Amino acid sequence: MKFRQRPHDEPEINLIAFIDVLLVVLIFLMMSTTYSKFTELQITLPTAEAEALKERPREVLVSVSADGRYMVNRELVDGRAPELLAVALRQASGGNAEAMVIVSADAAAAHQSVVTVMDAARRAGLSRLTFAAQTQGR
Repeated sequence: MKFRQRPHDEPEINLIAFIDVLLVVLIFLMMSTTYSKFTELQITLPTAEAEALKERPREVLVSVSADGRYMVNRELVDGRAPELLAVALRQASGGNAEAMVIVSADAAAAHQSVVTVMDAARRAGLSRLTFAAQTQGR
């Protein structure tokens, strides 16, 4: 009995089909991935590890209470409007545009109150602004 020998074909891997399958899996994973947002961030303000405040001759201290009242250089501002606060800042700085505005806000103060101070400083022409915080452990 004489058997015919079949020609030996070299095994071949079809890479094009393999790449197509991988791309489909990649697209599926990209489309099904949920991008979660961190909505429960615990933020504790205003504590910080910092050096003690050095005395500056050209500084205006603005205090914001928890209920939204303002004090400029330890003098109470009548009202809560940004225009009134801007006038008080202009008077406290003596017209000096280089004066540093130091915002010392209560930790329970509304964010809007601090933004109002920033807006009033801009209206008064004061561009140098910083925030005061107490050191941790006090």
